Amino acid sequence: MTARAADRARYDRATAAYDAPLALVDLAAFDANAADLVRRANGKPIRVASKSVRCRALLERVLARDGFRGIMSFTLAESLWLARSGFEDVLLAYPSADRAGYAELAADPKLAATVTVMVDDVAQLDLIEASRAGGREVVRVCLELDTSLRLLGGRVRVGARRSPLHSPARLAELARSVARRPGFELVGLMGYEGHVAGVGDALAGRPVRSRAIRLMQAAARREL
Repeated sequence: MTARAADRARYDRATAAYDAPLALVDLAAFDANAADLVRRANGKPIRVASKSVRCRALLERVLARDGFRGIMSFTLAESLWLARSGFEDVLLAYPSADRAGYAELAADPKLAATVTVMVDDVAQLDLIEASRAGGREVVRVCLELDTSLRLLGGRVRVGARRSPLHSPARLAELARSVARRPGFELVGLMGYEGHVAGVGDALAGRPVRSRAIRLMQAAARREL
C-alpha cells in the first residue's frame, strides 16, 4: 500500500462514525505552515482571514501563536458571532448592508470595541447611521484603498476592482468625512494588492509571460 493510500485508509477509519460534510486537518502541517508564515512576515503581525479558515478551533489555535493578531472576517453577522465567541480584534473585510447587524454593533459596547467595519463610500456611513436604532456606541471604521494598476490613462486596469477610492485625494476626502461624524472612529486603512502578492511570476515554460508579470508588478509597486 502506498503512503497516500495508507493515509486515506486511516482517515476513512477515523471518520467512519461521522456524517458528511466534514473536514480533516493535519495539525502538524497546519502548525508548520503557521510557523513559516511568521518567518516570512519578519516581525509584521499576521491577520488571519476567516473565509479561508472556516473553523473556530483552528482560528483559536493559530491566534494563540506569537506573530498572529486578529481576524479578517467575511460578513458582519460572522464578525459579531466571532466577537461574542471571545475573539478580540475582528476586521470586516468588505462593506456591508446588514442593517440589523449594524444595530447590534452600535448597541453593544463589547461588539463595538471588537469589530471594525470596512467602508469605501460616504453612503455606507449614512446606512450605518440610519441603522443604529438608538445605539450610541462608536463604530470603528477602516477605509479600503483601491490598489489596482491603471495604465494608458485608465483604459487598462490590472488588479481587483475593490473600491472607488483609488487616489490619495479621494481617500483623504472620505477620511475627513468619517472624522467629522459623531459616532464614528477611523482606525485603519486596507489595501489588497492581489496583482502583486497573488500572481505567480515564475511560470514554468513561460519565460516571456513571467517577465511581463514581473514588469507589471514592479510598476505596481512603484505606484503604491
